Amino acid sequence: MLEQVTLSSNGIILEPLTLAHATDLIKACQDGELWKINVTSVPEPDKVIDYINIADSMPDRQAFAVIDERTGKAIGSTSFHDILPASKRLEIGYTWYAKSYWRTHVNTTCKLMLLTYVFETLEYQTVGWRTDIDNHRSQQAIERLGAKKDGVIRGNRVRRDGVVSSTVMYSLLKSEWPQVKIELINKLNQSP
Repeated sequence: MLEQVTLSSNGIILEPLTLAHATDLIKACQDGELWKINVTSVPEPDKVIDYINIADSMPDRQAFAVIDERTGKAIGSTSFHDILPASKRLEIGYTWYAKSYWRTHVNTTCKLMLLTYVFETLEYQTVGWRTDIDNHRSQQAIERLGAKKDGVIRGNRVRRDGVVSSTVMYSLLKSEWPQVKIELINKLNQSP
C-alpha cells in the first residue's frame, strides 16, 4: 500500500524487512528471551522466518528491520500496519528490539523517523498504537512519545499463552505532531 522506503537517523536505519535479516533477528530475539513475554509480538527464534513471511504477506503492513548502523546488524523490527489511505490513518506496531537496546535512543529515534515520514512526507492525519492491557512497559513508552490514550478494547485478542486479553489504543494527530517532534528531538539530545 505504501512505497517501500529506507529511513536513517542517529545511527539507526529502518529498511524493508526481508529474509536477509533472519539470522540477525534470531539473535536479537534471543537477547533477553523476548518471545517468552506473553504480551509482545516477538517471534520465537525458530519462528523468525515465518514472522518475516507473514509480515511480507500482509497487504496492510509495511515491516522494517531496525539496523544498528555501527554493527550493520538487525536488532529488532517495527511496522506500519492497519494502513487506511482513505482516512489517512495508520498504526505503528509489531515493534521490538533486542533487550540490550531497551531504554536507549533506539525507540525514540525510530519513532521520530517514522512519525516524520508519516506526517511530513505522506501527510497522514492520524497515527495509532495498540498494546496489551498488561504491557505496562509498552504503554509507558507510547505515552512518552506524546500519544493520547483513546481507550480499551475489551477481550479482543488472544495472547500466545492462550489467555484472552484486552487492547489499549492510543493515537497522535497531525496537529499534535509539531510539539511532539520538538519533545522527541529534545529527548534525543539528552540521550547519552
